[in-house]
Amino acid sequence: MYGENSTDKNVMYYLTVYNEPIIQPAEPENLDVEGVIKGIYLAAPAKIDGPRTQILASGVSVPWAIEAQRILADDWNVSADVWSVTSWNELRRDGLAAEEEAFLNPGQPARVPFVTQQLEGATGPIVAVSDYMKAVPDQIRQFIPNEYATLGADGFGFSDTRAAARRYFKNDTHSIVVKVLQMLAARGEVDEGAPSYAMDRYKLLDVNAGTTGGAGGEA
Repeated sequence: MYGENSTDKNVMYYLTVYNEPIIQPAEPENLDVEGVIKGIYLAAPAKIDGPRTQILASGVSVPWAIEAQRILADDWNVSADVWSVTSWNELRRDGLAAEEEAFLNPGQPARVPFVTQQLEGATGPIVAVSDYMKAVPDQIRQFIPNEYATLGADGFGFSDTRAAARRYFKNDTHSIVVKVLQMLAARGEVDEGAPSYAMDRYKLLDVNAGTTGGAGGEA
């Protein structure tokens, strides 16, 4: 588990196996290795100018976020940066450790949590999406410098196609798009009717209209 050259016996490595085929993208140029290890890195910078938002996604949710980035740009002229979160838990541990250090060293400059550092200067509301329950991405809320919303698969007892399930739980590609528009509309940065129009356009209330995660067949 640790390897002969390990210097930290508290570090364990594990492999999560998901029952969904996914194409692993090539390693980006100038990869932020520190970000990968510590929990978050910029995976797909915005490609257009426009009202700005940030999308945080993990695991199988990353391709959905990148597709949402494309739809936001093509259909709404909204600019989105997509961040890959490699560990919500690690980001929370780091944030709590920074708070503990500040608590125990009053009067000393407080260390800024890593996720706060990464998102420094990132403009616009942040939408975080996971295929787990909302509580997973929500655990870093206190360290996020911007307005923050989470999407996830809360609840149980619904089993159909992957695409229908994600549409039902509202954590699929089009749900990301609508949530972003809702947050931007509240700030006056897109038309106030955009979220309602988008819900109708993408049939967000119709579980059979979902398309996210169907590439690998039925669940």
